[in-house]
Amino acid sequence: MIRAQSAEICVESIGDSASPAVLLIGGAASSMDWWEDELCERLAEGGRRVIRYDNRDTGRSTTWPAGDPGYSGDDLVADAVAILDALSIDAAHIAGLSMGGALAQLLGLEHRDRVLSLTLMSTTLVTGDHADLPGMTPQLAAALGRTEEPDWSNREAAIQYIVEAERPLAGPGDFDEERMRALASRVVDRSNDTEAAMTNHFLLGDEDPGGRTLGELAGIPTLVIHGTADAMFPDHGRALAEAIPGARLIELEDVGHQYPPPRTWDVVIDALGEHTAGPGR
Repeated sequence: MIRAQSAEICVESIGDSASPAVLLIGGAASSMDWWEDELCERLAEGGRRVIRYDNRDTGRSTTWPAGDPGYSGDDLVADAVAILDALSIDAAHIAGLSMGGALAQLLGLEHRDRVLSLTLMSTTLVTGDHADLPGMTPQLAAALGRTEEPDWSNREAAIQYIVEAERPLAGPGDFDEERMRALASRVVDRSNDTEAAMTNHFLLGDEDPGGRTLGELAGIPTLVIHGTADAMFPDHGRALAEAIPGARLIELEDVGHQYPPPRTWDVVIDALGEHTAGPGR
């Protein structure tokens, strides 16, 4: 547990502390559990210090009442910096997914000296570049609208809610119900407040980058990983890679708006290993 302003953040470091650090930032409503053990261990075996953590309101980190988060997106960015400070890491390779990808972009813009490289996964542009990009597909919007909140005090109901919320986000053939149920069970069992975890991040407003553009990330090696079946941010990966000078794009065939499924781990781990092997910025 480390102190970050008004919160206690639960952090795990995997691998040799002398190895280059890779800080994993999860998406909205995501505890560290979504960065699965095997994925993190394989990255660490490749000579990286892998750091994952529970965002505020998730896992073992400080929670606020459901529906009333007492913090902003800026605080989430500051939490990542506080983690690096607490672990005595001057600069790290930053990998973020969905909301975590937005936070990673803000880290690059606002705390450039702490960022060696960026890996942006299943996310969109945090600035006003390409404002004409499509929103989520009508099919996904309809599916998410049919998911009713459970009795959060009922463990099985909470687990089922998470499973069903993830189902429409996955790409074709990539929803493994048994695997997702096991993961959702772990998430619920580790959460201080599952309702807060599944609610509060979605109430945060978009952070204003103050008129800055992603062109300012020039010089920070950037890897964009995006699924071709991402119905939340369709085609946003290509636009993101175009907006950041020198960015490399890897498209994962038939992957949706989700953490990389196991069938893609060889590709993702190899790409992350290669991307974080150099000196970075």
